[in-house]
Amino acid sequence: MTLTLDLHPLFRSDRDIDNAVRQIIFKAAATKAERVEIIPGKGSGKLRARVLATLGQPHLKKLYRRYEVDAGNGGRVIVHFV
Repeated sequence: MTLTLDLHPLFRSDRDIDNAVRQIIFKAAATKAERVEIIPGKGSGKLRARVLATLGQPHLKKLYRRYEVDAGNGGRVIVHFV
């Protein structure tokens, strides 16, 4: 199962971005999802940097195995749980 989070509607509020990323990570861990696709968009890269910083927090790192920025699409971050 793959969960998807599109951050385009939330790009103005750092708090909303952090909360949305946390919620999808907690939901994926609870439902045993295989991966999460987070779509910050290509833009200037500030939103992607915010997502990567949130994923780097120790309490979230315990919940997933690894993450990567999609090689073919820099506007997508894939978080792997399996």
